[in-house]
Amino acid sequence: MKHVKILLLLLLVGNLSLSLSAQSSKDKKIIDDADKAVATLLEVNPGLREYFDKSAGCVVFPNVGKGGFIVGGASGNGVLYEYGKKKGMASVKELNVGLQAGGQALIEVIFFETKEEVDKFKESKFQFDAGVSATVLKSGESLDAKYKDGVAVFTHSKGGLMAEASVGGQKFSYKPF
Repeated sequence: MKHVKILLLLLLVGNLSLSLSAQSSKDKKIIDDADKAVATLLEVNPGLREYFDKSAGCVVFPNVGKGGFIVGGASGNGVLYEYGKKKGMASVKELNVGLQAGGQALIEVIFFETKEEVDKFKESKFQFDAGVSATVLKSGESLDAKYKDGVAVFTHSKGGLMAEASVGGQKFSYKPF
């Protein structure tokens, strides 16, 4: 009986470490994708460098999938940076209703002007309602966006096509390293 308990304990610990390393490899992939997304954003619009350098923090979602037909949604995973250092993993979920059709993949980055906004995000007290708009980054266009209520949002389409006039919101979650 004692041997069975030890064997069960070893199996449990083995499964736990297997799931932890699987999570780590997923996180590592997202972190790598976020680093590549930052490079892409800076290539598309070098004016973003000032946001990356001067913000209290930002969250980079390198692969947000978005789609819908009347009812739509989006989701993605990303990395929270605070004063340039990686602090944890984040996720975004969006649900909206309205005139929409299609699907697209995009990069989304949210900049926080002060530490208070970063802390709100980390405490999962942060969400966007229908009134928040993102600045779409296009190559060669000047960047004239400003922070609104301590937050600036930028998106860059990676592919796909979506027509949309909808109402909804984004909800975020955060997990520190």
